[in-house]
Amino acid sequence: MSPKTIVHLVDDTTAGGVMRMLDFIETNPEMARLGSHRVQVVARGRLAAPQLDEEIIVSHLSVSWRNLPMLVGLRARYADRTLIHVEHSYTGAFTGLKVRHRTRFFALLRTAYSLFDRVIAVSEGQGRWLAERGLVREEALAVIPSCVDLAPFLALPGRYGAPRIIGAIGRFDEQKGFDTLIRAFRETADPDLRLRLIGEGADRAALEELASGDSRISFHGYSSTPAAEMAKLDMVAMPSRWEAYGLVALEARAAGRALLVAQVDGLQDHIEGGARAVAGGTVEAWREAIETACKTGPALHIGIAWGRISAADVQRTTPELWAKLLNKIAGHHHSRDAA
Repeated sequence: MSPKTIVHLVDDTTAGGVMRMLDFIETNPEMARLGSHRVQVVARGRLAAPQLDEEIIVSHLSVSWRNLPMLVGLRARYADRTLIHVEHSYTGAFTGLKVRHRTRFFALLRTAYSLFDRVIAVSEGQGRWLAERGLVREEALAVIPSCVDLAPFLALPGRYGAPRIIGAIGRFDEQKGFDTLIRAFRETADPDLRLRLIGEGADRAALEELASGDSRISFHGYSSTPAAEMAKLDMVAMPSRWEAYGLVALEARAAGRALLVAQVDGLQDHIEGGARAVAGGTVEAWREAIETACKTGPALHIGIAWGRISAADVQRTTPELWAKLLNKIAGHHHSRDAA
């Protein structure tokens, strides 16, 4: 496959998973072999499609009724181009918790996704939901996990002793479930355990109030050097209520840290990669999971070691999956043109 020109459209440049994934796409040597990548910011809710010269247009845009006219315009204006959408947000757990009018919501998703030649799910868990709900045509659906540069995490010495410092990394909001984690941690009895919450968000004051009185719990702001923060931790906890994939989980695996994840959406992918599942999402379930994990043993060590190996494999296979997808699209277009 000859190198392509590829533009990535975004409407949210907040520091987080989407922008870090795009940084990986722009800087990874294997991704560079697929073509030249450019990121273009698009104002959310604009009506007209932007002027674009690239052969392949990749949307990382939010799907909403407000954005739908622009997505329709994008398909109409570039009917001869390849359009791909990467779904970073919507999942089964999100729908169950946050969507009241599901028939209308599913109509929006089916309409929006039908405008694209391919729709990429960022995890197997999310992909199963998209397929089972019939939201994306089977032949149009691909699963490519999100990735970041894992070299700084793979370079860290693994932690194979009994975990004592537990980290929770991400936005301080309802999605991440840090309120449940704080309540669960407060019920643990070991005075030597520590919980570090790393991030920013609207719920910070409420979380600090919830943690008040337990000196073992500390809050730390957003860090532009996540590997340096990971180096301070023995274990990472991710009690998310919904999560399309969970880059923090991938980073924890690469760093050789024990990892506890809620059994939802894309976090389930990390269970096969060495993470320990916490079922139920209750305070009691998380308290028990923390206490059990902190009693280190061979099973924990095996999970940590496998996590490092499998995380490195994700970094290797992500560009391969992109190449496979672009080759398949190129072959389809060639067959169509020949006909």
